[in-house]
Amino acid sequence: MMRSPDNNRIEALDFLRGFALLGIILVNILPLLHIGLPVTAAEASYWKFLYLFIEGRFFTIFSFLFGVGFYLFITNANQKGRNGLLLFLRRIFVMFLIGLIHFRFHPGEALTVYAISGLLALPFYRLKRETNLIIALSLLACFSWMAIKPLLPIALILLGFAAGQFRLFENLAAKKKPIAIFTAVMGVLSLLAIVYQNSLAPALGKGGVPGMDFYPFFHAGIMVGPIVSAFYVGSLILLIQLPLFNKLLSPLKHYGRMALTNYLAQTVLILAAGHFFGQLSLVESLFVCLAIYALQLMFSWIWLRHFLYGPLEWLWRAATYLQLPPLRRKTVSEAQKS
Repeated sequence: MMRSPDNNRIEALDFLRGFALLGIILVNILPLLHIGLPVTAAEASYWKFLYLFIEGRFFTIFSFLFGVGFYLFITNANQKGRNGLLLFLRRIFVMFLIGLIHFRFHPGEALTVYAISGLLALPFYRLKRETNLIIALSLLACFSWMAIKPLLPIALILLGFAAGQFRLFENLAAKKKPIAIFTAVMGVLSLLAIVYQNSLAPALGKGGVPGMDFYPFFHAGIMVGPIVSAFYVGSLILLIQLPLFNKLLSPLKHYGRMALTNYLAQTVLILAAGHFFGQLSLVESLFVCLAIYALQLMFSWIWLRHFLYGPLEWLWRAATYLQLPPLRRKTVSEAQKS
């Protein structure tokens, strides 16, 4: 299951990107639609769920995957006889410009942060993989312990570089046992971490609404986030090794293959929902996200049946290589003629 026949892609990365998008939207919708604190017990429970299991978890996965993608992009370009570093600089410059536009509508957007973090991580590309791993884990531990979320992408992208150097996502079928052990360890640590964070949750006031002392709860969530993220990643990798789950979860692969398009489209759809429905409650935001899931998962599946890249992925690729890549898939008859 490792590589897709299209462009020799590593399918596990597409599954993980799609999975990360599912969590990111649940958090991003809150500031985009100015959704306030919970006002009912049901909303308080959902709010607590978000900050125990979603916030700081899926953002971490998405950041790490950008690092893996950056490393693979440079390496693959170099192997094809191109100047991988030059193409990478052009690629993240285009991403930065896209992020600037996106920032006007979503001040918490991540593309500009990833572009800057990728540029800062670039000098580490030629270092030994062991060196990068030690530096990345040290930075991650430091930034997590201090709960400095804006600096986490630097450590996570560098960790993604190291994962690419170790060829972590290649030949996963032969790595089931170590992945299972890693996931089990991260699972135990995640359970302890969530119990610890939950112990710091604001006390429930009148009507089951949380009190105002948020900081220790939020701080703990950022601090333990990478541990929970690692458990999520290991669990999904193990699941997609099983044919049944690989098939059931296949929509995530298409969703993640169009990660840039879907990430930006999430903002458009969220703002559109806010325009048409007005002020939403916390629980109502969940139903909006579920509707966006259905729409985007279906669109991604249909689009990739006919085209090789997502719309914005195609434009990003064209701007990177300064030439128009093919977009439409060849039909069976066209392939036979070529």
